[in-house]
Amino acid sequence: MNKFILTTIVAVIVLASCSSKKEEQVHDHGPKPLTYTMYSNQSEIFVEFKPLVVGNTSKFAAHFTVLGENFLPLTEGTVTVSLVVNGKGIRQSATAPAVPGIYRLALTPKIAGTGKLIFDLVTKSFTDQIVIEDVKVFADEKSMLADQSAESANSDITYLKEQAWKVEFANAPVTKQPFSNIIKTNGQLLSAPGDEMMVIAKASGIVLFSGSKTIIGSEVNAGTNLFTVTGADIAEGNIDAKYKDAKAKYEKAKMDYERATELLKDKIVSQKDFQQSKLDFESAQTAFNTIAKNYSARGQAVLANISGFVKNIFVTEGQFVEAGTPLATISKNRKLILQANVSQKYFNNLSAITSANFKTTEGETVYSTAQLNGKIISYGRSATAHSPFIPVTFEIDNIQNLIPGSIAEVYLKSIPIPGALVIPVTSLLEEQGNFFVYVQTEGESFQKREITLGASDGINVQLLSGVAEGERVVTKGAYQIKLSTATGTLPAHGHEH
Repeated sequence: MNKFILTTIVAVIVLASCSSKKEEQVHDHGPKPLTYTMYSNQSEIFVEFKPLVVGNTSKFAAHFTVLGENFLPLTEGTVTVSLVVNGKGIRQSATAPAVPGIYRLALTPKIAGTGKLIFDLVTKSFTDQIVIEDVKVFADEKSMLADQSAESANSDITYLKEQAWKVEFANAPVTKQPFSNIIKTNGQLLSAPGDEMMVIAKASGIVLFSGSKTIIGSEVNAGTNLFTVTGADIAEGNIDAKYKDAKAKYEKAKMDYERATELLKDKIVSQKDFQQSKLDFESAQTAFNTIAKNYSARGQAVLANISGFVKNIFVTEGQFVEAGTPLATISKNRKLILQANVSQKYFNNLSAITSANFKTTEGETVYSTAQLNGKIISYGRSATAHSPFIPVTFEIDNIQNLIPGSIAEVYLKSIPIPGALVIPVTSLLEEQGNFFVYVQTEGESFQKREITLGASDGINVQLLSGVAEGERVVTKGAYQIKLSTATGTLPAHGHEH
C-alpha cells in the first residue's frame, strides 16, 4: 500500500512538472509587447501594446510626459489614437488618464498591412501630435508570431515612469553647442570704483550712533543721519569748543566789517583797511558755516553721502575720533568687480577671454558674466612681487544680491572649441574618480555609460567619448536611478505585457 501511494505521488509530480514546462513553452512563444518612445517639442510618449492582428483587440498603455523643467506626467486632456493603413483608419479616444500620466486605449484592426499610429493630444494649455511610422498589422496570429524575432538579452536598467514622475527628472539629447576652452581658477568679488563712498568725521569729538540706520546692512538714502560727533566733557579740541570759537570770531568779524562799511562812506578808514576787514569777515564766515553745517545742541551730525547700504562701520559708540577719521562705508551695491587670478602659463590665452562663469563659496549657483551684463575691463600684462598670478577683471551688475568680498570659483572662457558635444554638469555621476551618465534608450530603459570629459564651465561640460550625438542623457535624477538599481525594487504598474 505504501509503495502504491509513493508511486502515485511521483507520478503527480512528474505530470505537474511537464505541465509547468508546457506552460512556460507556450508563454515563451507568446507575442512580445511592442514599445515605442517618441518626442515632440512639447511632450514625450512611451507606449506599450501587443502586436496588431486583424480582428484582435490590442490594448495600449500610453505614458505621456510633459517636457519641461522636471518632465511631469500629463494629468488632464484628451488623447486620441488612430491607426491608418492603406488610407483607411480607425480611432479611439480617452478624455482623461486612468492614472496621472497613463492613458488606456484599445484598437481592433480591420486591414492588414503597414501603416502608422497617430496620437493626438488636446489639453487646456497646448495641442500636440506624435506619429509612429511603419507599424505592421498582421493578417493572423501565425504570421505575427513568425515575424517576431527571438528575444535578445537586454542588460538595460529599468526605471519606470511612475518613479521618474515622483522626483526631479529630465533628459536631453547630446548636441553640438558653442563651447570654449576653460581656464579654471579662483578670484574675488569686489566693489566697483565709484560704487562705494567713505563717511568721515568732519571734526574731533565723541562719536554717537544715530539709531537703527547705523547698523551694517541697513539701507540708507543720501542725507540720512548716521552719527553725531559731540564735544561732551572734553576740555579742549572738541567740536563744541570749535563751534563756539568759530561763532565768536564770525560775529566779531561781521561787526568789524559792518562798521568799516559805514566809516568808508565818510572816508574815515582807508580802502586798504576796508578790504582787510571784508577779507577777515568772509574767512570767518566760511569757517563758521563749515562747522555750523549739520551742527545742533547735541553736536555735529554726520550724514550719508550717497544712497545705498551700510557696508562697514569702523568705530564704536563713545569712541573719540579726530577730524578725517573714517567712520563707515556706504555701498550702492549696483556694480561689482570680479577679479580672477590666473596662472602665468595661460598668459598667451588671456587676450581670447571674453566672458566667465563663477560661483561663490557660499552657494552652488553658477552665474554668468554675460547674464549679468558683464564686460571684461582689463587683464594684467605682468605678475607682481606680491603675487605670481595675473589678474583678469570683469565688471558686472549686482542683480543677484552678491556680496562684495566673497571668494569665487571662476571659469574663464577662452579659445572656442569647434563641434563640441556638451552635456550639463548635473548629468554626471562620479565613482572613484571616474565619471558616468545614464543614457535613456527607451521610455523606461537606461544604460550606465562611462564617459571621458573635456573642459567644464561650471554649468556644462565637454563630452569626449562614451555617448554619441543625439542620444538622450539624464540631466536630472541620475542619482535616483542609481539608488533604484541598488535597492532592486520597482513599483507595481499596469503596463500591457
